Amino acid sequence: MMKPETLELLVTRTMPFGKYQGRIIADLPGDYLAWFARKGFPAGELGGLLALMHEVDHNGLGDLLVPLRQKHRR
Repeated sequence: MMKPETLELLVTRTMPFGKYQGRIIADLPGDYLAWFARKGFPAGELGGLLALMHEVDHNGLGDLLVPLRQKHRR
């Protein structure tokens, strides 16, 4: 079962490397996330967050993150 805190990480953690270094994981483009899905997600927490964001994006569930984004903009 996923913890709510994990969803919060999607709107607070940034991509640590690559073309989108420094961008919030929730703001990564869908095609970039799909590329990772095809090639393989990195190990560890980052890979888990990217895989989760891919699922959110792929299934059109981005609106779930709106309240979390608002919470962390304060």
